[in-house]
Amino acid sequence: MNFFEHQDQARQNTRQLIGLFVAAVLCIILTIYLLAVGLFGGSMGYTSKSSRRSGSYSRQYDSVSQSPTVQSSRRLQLWNPSLFGMVSLPTLLLIGGGSLYKVQRLRAGGSVIAQEMGGKLVTLETTDPAEQRLLNVVEEMAIAAGISVPAVYILEREQGINAFAAGFTPNDAVIGVTRGCVEVLSRDELQGVIGHEFSHILNGDMRLNLNLIGVLNGLLLIYILGRILSDLRGSVRDREGKDVPIALFGLGLILIGLIGLFFGRLIKAAVSRQREFLADASAVQFTRNPKGIAGALRKISQHSRQALVDSPYAEENSHMFFGSALRFSFLGDMFATHPPLSQRIRRIEGGASQWLREDVDQVGTAIAQAETGAMGLAGDSSAVDLGPQRRVNPAGVVAQVGTVDPEHYAYAKALVAQLPEVLQGALRSRREAIAVVYCLFLDAPGSEIRQKQLDWLQKVEVAELLELVTMLSLAVDQLDVGVRLPLLDLTVPALRQCSAQECQQLFKVVQGLVRADGCWALNEFTLQVVLWYRLQPCVQTDLTVPVKFKTVESVWGECMLLVSVLAQVGETRPEAIAYAFRTGAFRLSGANQQVVPAQPLACTVADLQRSLEKLRFAAPKVKQGIVDACAHTVLLDSVVTVQESDLLRAIAIVLDCPLPPFLSVQQGPRKGGAKSQMSQ
Repeated sequence: MNFFEHQDQARQNTRQLIGLFVAAVLCIILTIYLLAVGLFGGSMGYTSKSSRRSGSYSRQYDSVSQSPTVQSSRRLQLWNPSLFGMVSLPTLLLIGGGSLYKVQRLRAGGSVIAQEMGGKLVTLETTDPAEQRLLNVVEEMAIAAGISVPAVYILEREQGINAFAAGFTPNDAVIGVTRGCVEVLSRDELQGVIGHEFSHILNGDMRLNLNLIGVLNGLLLIYILGRILSDLRGSVRDREGKDVPIALFGLGLILIGLIGLFFGRLIKAAVSRQREFLADASAVQFTRNPKGIAGALRKISQHSRQALVDSPYAEENSHMFFGSALRFSFLGDMFATHPPLSQRIRRIEGGASQWLREDVDQVGTAIAQAETGAMGLAGDSSAVDLGPQRRVNPAGVVAQVGTVDPEHYAYAKALVAQLPEVLQGALRSRREAIAVVYCLFLDAPGSEIRQKQLDWLQKVEVAELLELVTMLSLAVDQLDVGVRLPLLDLTVPALRQCSAQECQQLFKVVQGLVRADGCWALNEFTLQVVLWYRLQPCVQTDLTVPVKFKTVESVWGECMLLVSVLAQVGETRPEAIAYAFRTGAFRLSGANQQVVPAQPLACTVADLQRSLEKLRFAAPKVKQGIVDACAHTVLLDSVVTVQESDLLRAIAIVLDCPLPPFLSVQQGPRKGGAKSQMSQ
């Protein structure tokens, strides 16, 4: 099952979740109705102890119930439409309102969950060695997976060993880790836990988990309402005129609230247990180190606090955690959100032999090459190959989306470690990270265009920042062009500390730097579109990405425009461009029933960006076809250049299809040159 199939399955599970939720609501309404029938016998009125109605009401009541036969038959009658309406309407409003409120609140992303759980954002300037090690592991995994570096929160009060990932897309993901996790686990074990959470990020589990929290919140409100009513002193009068304390009705709601808890656990168990096995296996695949995650699970079983979380929000978020966060297992393992630790360890260690039987020599060589040569300097012809030499198979690009190989992780680890110290320090500061971004958009040193860019910066930025640009550009200019996109991703955690207004200012300054020469170079477009995408969580309050387009036909024009641009990246000869364009276009589903132009379409940067924005809302299977068509357009000769790989990755990233780095690329364009500029 690939990335896109996992996304589809997650959405199917969401539909199943809605079905289970409806069944739970119906069951709760029926239970409340039966409780009301038992207490009030078919009619209900409210009276306080301080003021009770009598007289005409009592006489009317007596006249209705004076016949013992009629009274007995009414007592035995279970169906009363009026009473059912009085019960079902407020129950639906309560449950539906509670769920809608939570769903709306969660639109702001995974940070809402982390903050509710008592999480503290780990700042980039932290001096705590354990926190810095955690940030390093998360950075390395993010670069290897091709996603933005998630914000990291530590649950300071939690001494159990646990972690979670929350968000709607890989771009707005956050990772929460308990204090016990960072203090107790070794680096390899922590790497295994983070790899497990990255599997949830890449496989669409996070979105499903947030939907689960929002929907189930309404079920828990019945219990909360019961607690409120149990404290009231009023009473309700049953059909015989006897007063029934509201507190008794509240106690009944508390018991009914346990039904919501039952269904919540049932739904969470049905949705999450098998995904924990998948995430464990993915963590092993990412790191090729079964001992890491197995060791973490063993330490949980031996730790005094195990994986327990004391936060009052642990119940509603329990399905998101790495280990079982709850003290008591409701109705045993049948309704547990996580498989038993022993079973998880047995599966991991049982599968370890499979990894060991594979060609470990090849993996070891790849890791060694990545660790010794991940950082290239411009002009160093031997420093480009960041992994094993290989040609890129276009059909294999789709399979790479949402995956992490050990070679990718080794490459990312080496890249982060070998960055010049001045850049490593700059990535920890918001102002210096902005300066690094400006450096990435500067033209070649000494050029006339670069001087225009510096003049522009002098007009729009303070002198202190201009000095930082001058200093940091010396290091950035020496980097290999293949490092620039990962370097941009490494600035994101610091940039996300900016306000929405500061982000908008950053975009405007970057556009000014690009327009200094009157046109867009493709590498400039690549960096700009990734920067825009990565900072969306800072400028948007609603981070959900609903599916609006379920077929290729509904976005056919946008697909044609995208393939047109890619066809012109690696070739300048008209016949080669046309061939690449039609090759990519006919990879799209239903192309034979659509009009495919004979020549690529003309477009501007604005056209391309609008197309990408629209394609973000396509269904996963449609995105799979788009990524496949793009790969076949630029990889006709199965050889990828830095310019091609970065543009292809940028497109996949914006479509929420994280594509890991290509580990072996050529320095320059393919034969025939590359059309490196686009009109504005």
